[in-house]
Amino acid sequence: MNDNHILELEEQKSELGTVEISPEVIEVIAGIAASEVDGVAMLRGNFAAGVAEKLGRKNHGKGVKVELAEDGITVDVSVIITYGVAVPEVANLIQQNIKQALQTMTAIELQAINVHVVGVQFETTDPVEQDEVQ
Repeated sequence: MNDNHILELEEQKSELGTVEISPEVIEVIAGIAASEVDGVAMLRGNFAAGVAEKLGRKNHGKGVKVELAEDGITVDVSVIITYGVAVPEVANLIQQNIKQALQTMTAIELQAINVHVVGVQFETTDPVEQDEVQ
């Protein structure tokens, strides 16, 4: 890998130059692919990502960490799932969706896609509906 942590695609070299992909791009693609899976309530990012999102800046890469190593690329995804879904099934769908999206958009082969389920979101009822029930 390059010292400046940018992935250079070997198969994209031509007489016109090279194509390089930043790890942040991989994070965004993986984050969007993971959030598209049914059963994923949200991705969990760090404190700084949460503050930036509250200020109106959408961070599609939150909850995703990309590691570039000599033996390959590893993607770690931290998700909060919806209560009642089958966790292994949703995790498998997340892995498949990320793999397909990255292969389609970047032609990158991944060493591993690790899914970390860090929470469960319960269905919240609308306060208006709750008042009508009482």
